[in-house]
Amino acid sequence: MKQAEIKLNVTLDEQNIPERIDWSSTDGETSEEMPSKAMFLALWDAQYKNSLRIDLWTKDMPYDEMKRFFYETLQTLGDTFLRASGGDPMADKVIGDLRDYCAHFAEKMEVLEEEK
Repeated sequence: MKQAEIKLNVTLDEQNIPERIDWSSTDGETSEEMPSKAMFLALWDAQYKNSLRIDLWTKDMPYDEMKRFFYETLQTLGDTFLRASGGDPMADKVIGDLRDYCAHFAEKMEVLEEEK
């Protein structure tokens, strides 16, 4: 059985606000720590049937980048759900609605650059 380790290091200031988020993986292209400005970590607790999550961002994360981060996360959650659904037609319809919402979010938050 193959195992991989994902490591997160968060440096906090005196008020416990993240200053740095660094991550590494034993299964990545490099095992060196890589910097990040924000992260969402979600885990499923099968015993209690709920999700556990950690949302962190550094104090130097620009608002425009945070909006883009949310947009891309919503899009990739849709991709993940479609892969997990095993071809369920209802999943396709619901994720279509999510894609519509993502387009609405992107427009209202001015996330995507206009194509020229």
